[in-house]
Amino acid sequence: MALIVIGMIPAGFVMIQEGLPRAVQNSMFITHKNLGTLMLLLIIVRLLYRWRNPPPPEPEHLPHWQQKVAGLTHWALYALLVVMPVSGYVRVRAGGFPIEVLDAMGVPALVPRSDALAEVAKSVHFYAGWAIAALVAMHIGAALYHGVIKRDGVLERMLPRKAR
Repeated sequence: MALIVIGMIPAGFVMIQEGLPRAVQNSMFITHKNLGTLMLLLIIVRLLYRWRNPPPPEPEHLPHWQQKVAGLTHWALYALLVVMPVSGYVRVRAGGFPIEVLDAMGVPALVPRSDALAEVAKSVHFYAGWAIAALVAMHIGAALYHGVIKRDGVLERMLPRKAR
């Protein structure tokens, strides 16, 4: 999931730039929409997993404020990982555009065709993209701080069990 998110952020910002060849832009839009659909499914699975398998508590040596910021950051990331594909879906469907993978499966549009709704969803998607980019950068920065500078075991806690 992290790799898809990290790839989707710059792709999302690049694909809306003026001056791109239309074929490149179309390919990027198609890939972005379909990966967004995959992301929504993955985040639902991830949230169900998290619900059934909560993470271990934050290390006790962390200051209370860092524990709070870490918790808030994680919940904000989860919320944005839901908001991004949902707002993208609403923007695309309300704008009258296809989502190829869903269309191929015969999934009907769940929102009406509406330029006004598409514009609101477009704005939500755009600003949520900036928010998720900032949180991902903050998350990576904190992980590197704890793993490279502090060497306090926090980074290792984030790695898959086999990599620990």
